[in-house]
Amino acid sequence: MATVTYAKASRIYPGTPRPAVDQLNLEIGDGEFLVLVGPSGCGKSTSLRMLAGLEDVDAGDILINDRNVTHLPPKARDIAMVFQNYALYPHMTVYENMAFALKLRKTPKHDIDRRVKEAAAMLQLEDYLGRKPKALSGGQRQRVAMGRAIVREPQVFLMDEPLSNLDAKLRVQTRSQIATLQAKLGITTVYVTHDQVEAMTMGHRVAVLLDGVLQQVDSPRALYDRPANVFVAGFMGSPAMNIKTVPLSDKGGRFGDVTLPLTREQIVAAQSDGGGNRVTVGFRPEDTDLVGPNDGGIPITVDLVEELGSDAYVHGTVALEGQDERFVVRADPRRTPRLTEIVYVRPHVNTHHAFNAATGLRI
Repeated sequence: MATVTYAKASRIYPGTPRPAVDQLNLEIGDGEFLVLVGPSGCGKSTSLRMLAGLEDVDAGDILINDRNVTHLPPKARDIAMVFQNYALYPHMTVYENMAFALKLRKTPKHDIDRRVKEAAAMLQLEDYLGRKPKALSGGQRQRVAMGRAIVREPQVFLMDEPLSNLDAKLRVQTRSQIATLQAKLGITTVYVTHDQVEAMTMGHRVAVLLDGVLQQVDSPRALYDRPANVFVAGFMGSPAMNIKTVPLSDKGGRFGDVTLPLTREQIVAAQSDGGGNRVTVGFRPEDTDLVGPNDGGIPITVDLVEELGSDAYVHGTVALEGQDERFVVRADPRRTPRLTEIVYVRPHVNTHHAFNAATGLRI
């Protein structure tokens, strides 16, 4: 069990103009499941590899349990890593793969046998201990990689996109197994993914990165309800939030003939820091109603309807200031509009989000 601290930790690859990870400040609690999420190239895997000792730290420090591990080799950090490609030894059985690190430590045989069998029972791998990796499915291989990490009883688990090679159904099943397992073991876990649905469903807290800079770290619910800036607002949630930069009036943001109301404080904040007479407003697809043409909705021309059984999502366009803007709204799956039909969308009262048009920060 351990705490992990990134203290202004940076990684700058030679020949690159900007850091891959830029002064990352992040504290991870004892037994916490923290997810690092962001688009490709945002620095999340580099941050994980810095903690593992697989990447140099060019500035700042990394601490595990208040012990500075910044310049220690990986084997001295008491961490265990689960990779995207499983990284199993093909010539070894499942049992041998899981036992290998313990044999290198010269752990007694009876202790190795106990730990491997306990982990195998936990991961439902008892029937596969004599098999080689090539005889296993992708999900089973991933469980073996997890088992190999568990038997080491490390202070910290590191997981680098461990589910990205699995099919969609297996990914859902395995992520629930990982979350349950982590809760049972209580080992501090840092988990990297580009999939914000994974992040929302697994992490106690989620840290969102962009271009090597930490944008926001909070509980999944707080990130969803109060995103700190436009990037977090658009990244967290599926389908994504509808976000548009529109003219600012003395009452709010104007979507054509419809005004989304803002408070006096929000209007002042929108005008500051170079925001001028524009404001960025967002609302989520589920925070809308389809209303009649005279009920104060934004007119949208339907160009796609996604029927998902329990939900339906209507994709459409509207001309705002001479440009076609796309919107996604949730509709009653039993009464979906037809293609090319014009529907009127009205966001629920007080559910929209506002951001400064120049800085992108929440107002």
